[in-house]
Amino acid sequence: MDALDQFDLKLLAALEADGRLTNAELAEKVGLSASQCSRRRIRLEETGIIEGYAARLNAGRLGIDLLALVQVSMSPHSKENAKKFSDFVKTVEEIQEAYALTGDSDYLLKVLVPDLKSLSRIINDLILPHASVSHVKSSIVLTTLKDTHRLPLTAAKARG
Repeated sequence: MDALDQFDLKLLAALEADGRLTNAELAEKVGLSASQCSRRRIRLEETGIIEGYAARLNAGRLGIDLLALVQVSMSPHSKENAKKFSDFVKTVEEIQEAYALTGDSDYLLKVLVPDLKSLSRIINDLILPHASVSHVKSSIVLTTLKDTHRLPLTAAKARG
């Protein structure tokens, strides 16, 4: 991938804010012609910087109101157990995000469910019985202070 310039970063920021923008609308926001925006967008898609486009749904309006962060510790530690747990996590729709960590816990899971009963089912019936799980600690999110999927594009220095 060639280096990103200020126009690429402006284009990316505009598409992160609204992925439905046409090339003409992008051109107005970025300060390039529609055809230049189209070529740049295609290049950013082909190189994988733009991975795709999707609608962002409101969980609360769909009745999915409970967000929990679940810390998981494994025992014994092995590549095989890590692979099994990784494969397992990918099968549970309610686990929205999963991270392997350093520190006291091995994994942090973001779990989104309708209610406490559903969270209990995920933890007690799915996570705890997993053969390599030794300890689970959950925290229920009371208030979300910030929720964004936008990348800090100021950190992606433009070159060129």
